[in-house]
Amino acid sequence: MSERYEKGMKVRRRILGDAHVDRAEARKSDFEAPFQEMITETAWGHVWASDGISERERSMITLALLAALGNFDEIPMHIRATTRTGASKRDVLEAFQHVAVYAGVPRANHALKLARETFDEMEREGGA
Repeated sequence: MSERYEKGMKVRRRILGDAHVDRAEARKSDFEAPFQEMITETAWGHVWASDGISERERSMITLALLAALGNFDEIPMHIRATTRTGASKRDVLEAFQHVAVYAGVPRANHALKLARETFDEMEREGGA
């Protein structure tokens, strides 16, 4: 694997946690392996590895973009990552308020629902 892939995997594990990454890696098929390699190199090894902004800020931007574009499936994963990025519940709320104004209330409302459910799950698990 490339140096960028190795760097990306370290960042991915730091942000998402070993358990999440191990589960994802165990499910990875030969068919999707090239796609996963590309995501690890670009999203994690380039974008998330950049020191241009903090992980907290990057987390807030990511959540806002996911909500604004209606990519709701990844919101719970990135809510869970806030325990590692330093983004607070207040930060998440602020990000989704921006979504409401600039991308639409229904998307922000659904994202908030997912965030609330995920934070509640994390509290039950002792992780929030």
